[in-house]
Amino acid sequence: MPDSLSRRRLLGVAAGAAAGVGLGAHSAAAATPGSAPAYASAQAALPTGLFTLGVASGDPLPTSTVLWTRLAPDPVAGGGMPDQAVEVHWEVATDERFRRVVRRGSERALPELGHSVHVDPQGLRPGTEYFYRFKAGKEISPTGRTRTAPALGSRPGSLRFAFASCQNFSAGYFHLYRDVVQQDVDFVAFLGDYIYESAPVATSVRVHEGTGEPYSLLDYRNRHAQYRTDADLQAGHAAAPWIVTLDDHEIDNNWADDIPQDPGNQTPEAFRARRIAAFQAWYEHMPVRRTSRPNGPDMQVFRRFEFGDLARVHVLDTRQYRSDQVATVAEAEDPSRTMLGRRQEKWLDAGLLSGGQQWNLLANQTQVATNDRTAGDADSFDLDNWDGYRASRRKLMDTFASPRVANPVVLTGDRHSTFIMNLERNPEQQGTPVVGTELCGTSITSGGDIPPSAQQQFHTTYDPIAAEWPHWRYWDNRRGYLLCDVDRERMETTLRATEVVTKQEGAPVISAARFVTESGRRGVTVA
Repeated sequence: MPDSLSRRRLLGVAAGAAAGVGLGAHSAAAATPGSAPAYASAQAALPTGLFTLGVASGDPLPTSTVLWTRLAPDPVAGGGMPDQAVEVHWEVATDERFRRVVRRGSERALPELGHSVHVDPQGLRPGTEYFYRFKAGKEISPTGRTRTAPALGSRPGSLRFAFASCQNFSAGYFHLYRDVVQQDVDFVAFLGDYIYESAPVATSVRVHEGTGEPYSLLDYRNRHAQYRTDADLQAGHAAAPWIVTLDDHEIDNNWADDIPQDPGNQTPEAFRARRIAAFQAWYEHMPVRRTSRPNGPDMQVFRRFEFGDLARVHVLDTRQYRSDQVATVAEAEDPSRTMLGRRQEKWLDAGLLSGGQQWNLLANQTQVATNDRTAGDADSFDLDNWDGYRASRRKLMDTFASPRVANPVVLTGDRHSTFIMNLERNPEQQGTPVVGTELCGTSITSGGDIPPSAQQQFHTTYDPIAAEWPHWRYWDNRRGYLLCDVDRERMETTLRATEVVTKQEGAPVISAARFVTESGRRGVTVA
């Protein structure tokens, strides 16, 4: 692993800093699937500043990891590229000076994909650190650092990763990623709400681009690009591979399948068009494989990653296939209601029950554990969460209870707060056997600053509720992310938290709490 100085140098590489080193002749990479339109042979001169959105990698496999960039010299005005395909060269090396290049090739950045590039180099060595970069025209991108997964069937001793969610650009700055970079993680899992679809508000910490909510492909491209201009977010992507999924704000708050939040204001046809546009822009900006390229309003989001026999990561999609939200707990008990859809449920059960891995980690969007919001007899629940899909949740808990499912741990986003909870066999009945752990992480910026007075108010509200629900183990309202260290005996999770995100220079990030799940023992303890 490079030392911290090396990592700082890596993240500070400017486009063109390594000009000309090994990026001359290239073999052709695999063509983008599908038939591309013919482009005029006379190529327009390329603008300068092609790599304003940085680089990223993701979806790590033992012999490959996706490499991403997008050419966008004018990022929040459609990208600023001419309407032509552009040849983009790429290199992968085992050293950050690119003296030992192991793979190289070229890929066409197409206007119909926003001039984004998704490279999937094959034949890399398992469990190995690599460096990568791109060249277009005369410009060279910043350098990224990535890592392949361990070999299938291998027995890695440990795994370190971070997971995060909910990064509202208008609520603050993304400087928590500076801390992520220093943690030297094997991957980052992002659990949803990468962008927010809200209209710009002049009094925000940072004002969203545009004049309203995004609806068209151009709108969503500009919104994603605005987020990607953040230097700290770029640094987080350049430091490690990401495994990403999406939640609601990538399209529309609380959407469910083909139903928007406000069906009275968005016709089915209008929401379908919005979903197609949002999915297309999400794919164009995420380091995911071409198997996730949208097909109209559909996109393959749920998928699985192996880290030897130590851990299996099941990436969930809790938006595309869910039943619509209901208004009452009685309706939430309807056995026909689904959070995942039947096909994804079968896929998840098969992956959990097939055995062989020490840990089963679920990258999940909304809270699984039952989560009362009111102290006393008058219980209330957020029915957009799994509390609104109770039969679906009980099915999942029944699977967790199987002795064939090793150490299930759910990694969750969405709440803008940290909730660490035991998962019980029958969540609505206190005292049933504990079958798993849920680590519900807080937000990168959403919710804004949490000074001590706000934290105290949070505890004034939630401490009495927690006293009624013994499966609650820890709760906190600061911004942050969760850092996880997994080995064969235990999973140790640290809450890295800060109180200030509204100032660009940031604030100290501290280890606010630590949680332990022991292998072979269901549930979590606060260390």
